[in-house]
Amino acid sequence: MAGAIGTFSGLALGPATARADVPTPRAQGWQAVPAPGSTPAAQLRRVDAAGPRLAWAVGEEGRAGPSQGRALAMLWNGSAWTKTDLAHLGHTRLLDVAGTCSAAAWSVGQPVGTGSALLRWDGTTWREATFPGAGETNTRLNSVAVDSERRVWMCGSRGGAAGLLYGDGGGEVWRWLEPLPVASANLYRVVVRSPDEVWVGGDQSNGGGWSGLVARWDGAWTVLPPVAGLRLSIADLHAAGPDDVWAVGTEAGIGGPPGRPGNPALCHWDGTAWTRVEAGFTVGSLGGIAGDAQGRLAWVSGWNYQDQSRSTYLRRDGDAWTVVRGPAGAAPAPYLNDVTSVPGTGGFWSVGMTSPTPAPPTEAYTERLDA
Repeated sequence: MAGAIGTFSGLALGPATARADVPTPRAQGWQAVPAPGSTPAAQLRRVDAAGPRLAWAVGEEGRAGPSQGRALAMLWNGSAWTKTDLAHLGHTRLLDVAGTCSAAAWSVGQPVGTGSALLRWDGTTWREATFPGAGETNTRLNSVAVDSERRVWMCGSRGGAAGLLYGDGGGEVWRWLEPLPVASANLYRVVVRSPDEVWVGGDQSNGGGWSGLVARWDGAWTVLPPVAGLRLSIADLHAAGPDDVWAVGTEAGIGGPPGRPGNPALCHWDGTAWTRVEAGFTVGSLGGIAGDAQGRLAWVSGWNYQDQSRSTYLRRDGDAWTVVRGPAGAAPAPYLNDVTSVPGTGGFWSVGMTSPTPAPPTEAYTERLDA
């Protein structure tokens, strides 16, 4: 593969295995926080925080039967989540969000009709922004991130080629960078390690299905060897360096009844090969990764199909993983899509929905870990 580094030696069970649940009285500090105002069925897909008094979460609401629903956006003001009015926009869902301050945030999503949408938060409301490829049927924006210089990075595809859309901090100048040199690729997540190092994750066709895909942009593309699995997609990743990358997702597998849950995928790149690490549960999914203030991997959000009474996390302690459960009784069967750190604190947010099925009466759901 063009730009690949190292050689791929195949996935194997790694030395680190998540330990059994830790029965602490306060569920390691994770607490449910009400996210009122959404219309069932609703879910929050991604969350981002600028500080303890400012965070954004996006997803969809109003899904029922054949209805596609409509976009959902929420704002944290330091004491409560409030639903943001999107009535002036015609979007069916928002996929990701990233922000830097009270008057600057970005979101990507799917409008009613063709193409993908780019939204900008101006401190009062969300408004649609233009970009190269806006309105084109073959243009998709799936994830957004903002670097320390407030430059905006989005991953998706245009004209059948996966790649990155880059914008200056003012949102005035946009350009698609050199396409990812991988055929039949989909990018679902973009993360920024530094203003000059951006990582993407997704999947790529392998002939009979798809494998996990991870690549780095630092002025040119470096594509890591595929993350092997039975129909495996990467949902999120954390890069501490070129030889220390963690990726999570879901392996769909083959066969089984419709709606069959997949298997959680926790994978590590050491600069030479991918290693598959046992997640501590075997059926379900892993959706989000968050690092701590020092840039070290701290938390992974997941869903344990075999015990849905509480939310499920993986916590990184040194070289070991621990399965941690969220608060009991907070939701019928909470399903987490994402987790993020809160800058300037030791706290974290996670978001998802109150049950794993996006049908009424499922509602938007959030949990918080205070410093």
